[in-house]
Amino acid sequence: MNKQLYINEIQALFDDVQRSKVFEDQKMMTDAVPLFPIEEINAKYEAEKQSENFNLKEFVMSNFDFLGAKISIQREDHLPIEEHIEKLWDELTRTAYEEKGTLLKLPKPYVVPGGRFNEFFYWDSYYIMLGLQVSGRIEMMENIIENCSYLIQNVGFVPNASRTHFLSRSQPPYFSLMLDLLFETTKDETLYIKYHDTLEKEHAFWMNGAEKLENGSAVKRVVKTIHGDILNRYYDAENEPRPESYLIDIEDSENAGEEFYRNIRSACESGWDFSSRWFADGEHIQTIETLNLAEVDLNCLLWHLEKTLAKSSSLYHLSEKEKFYSERAADRRQMIDKYFWDKNSGTFKDYHTKKNTTTPSEHIAALYPLFLEIASYDQAKSVAQHIDEKFLYQGGLVTTTKKSGQQWDLPNAWAPYQWLGFKAMKNYGFDDLAEKIKNNWCANVERVYKNTGKLMEKYNALDIETVAGGGEYPNQDGFGWTNGVYLKLKQH
Repeated sequence: MNKQLYINEIQALFDDVQRSKVFEDQKMMTDAVPLFPIEEINAKYEAEKQSENFNLKEFVMSNFDFLGAKISIQREDHLPIEEHIEKLWDELTRTAYEEKGTLLKLPKPYVVPGGRFNEFFYWDSYYIMLGLQVSGRIEMMENIIENCSYLIQNVGFVPNASRTHFLSRSQPPYFSLMLDLLFETTKDETLYIKYHDTLEKEHAFWMNGAEKLENGSAVKRVVKTIHGDILNRYYDAENEPRPESYLIDIEDSENAGEEFYRNIRSACESGWDFSSRWFADGEHIQTIETLNLAEVDLNCLLWHLEKTLAKSSSLYHLSEKEKFYSERAADRRQMIDKYFWDKNSGTFKDYHTKKNTTTPSEHIAALYPLFLEIASYDQAKSVAQHIDEKFLYQGGLVTTTKKSGQQWDLPNAWAPYQWLGFKAMKNYGFDDLAEKIKNNWCANVERVYKNTGKLMEKYNALDIETVAGGGEYPNQDGFGWTNGVYLKLKQH
């Protein structure tokens, strides 16, 4: 029985299970695989739930399969960290050649982040690829690209992760950077021709609706400023609780704004779920206003996508398209400078499209213009100083300067930004700062590994005696992007 499961098909049962906290982790029920046709399960549920001795958990366990629920990787012996990671690549590899429950079918094997996850995640996969490159696992790098291309061709974009309930949003668009990474490894330029159509489709997804916009309005992922310039924002098509965090969203929505759920989901498209970066008051999730922002990271990534499309068009001898995408990239580069550079603080910030000004949140996504070499030298120098003074701690780079209890805030250090920070500083010749970023974080990873035998999803950058916290679920072990970034940094 390979019918794809959409959560809304079992909504009444799903709602009861999540509200009753049948499982400690709300993700469990979203990953469940029906053992019988949905209509049958629903009918059985309606009939049986009236009875006095009905047990909801027993009902769920006898009607669904919970494949590959949480793995914890234990070793008999404490291997050197690099050997441990080499073993992890195989242990974190999954296949989904057929649809199972909410899991989407994918043509190639893939590497999952770790712990509670057995689906393919979009932006995680780029940072996993950094480590696969070091490990010489070229085929798995190609698999990841093939899976992304398959999703873009069949769904129109790469979903947040490969499950049906993520079909309303993507994640930071890293596909063009994945191609660069594979090209760096294989030196095969035909890659760009092979995936030209896929690149175009992804670009069309992010730009959908741009041509009809009036000044000062937004549609889907596109914003037109009052000055008539086009920028992009994170967005999710749905405005209801996320199935994987159902009860959390319902509880958080009390006293929140009318598009609370969509704002929550749109922040998830950024990968930063959650951070004070999205909150109007900088403190409370109820004030989340992702939809009012155009984000510096997203616009930099789309600049890279447009540059890559100009390159693939050129290789394909499509001169009109090359001109079109080159112009788009040139325009966007100017917009990044115009809207995201904050002269007063000397760093890059997000842009508030309703207030027509940069947002107060100081965050590490300011690294993107340096990582992609869009920033001028003077801008880079100013950002570097900012990073050194406010973001770099003993255990690595933190994501924001605010402690809110959210996992994408102080004091947590996340793998992607250690690589972005290191590379950004290297790009502009700030080698000492690059080394410091690398050494502080790698030492933290090594210390936690020595004490626990695990590689974590995130780390505490301030108190290097403890494990990181915050977020909607416990810190996971495994962990894809930590493995990837650690190996890549150690290679430099």
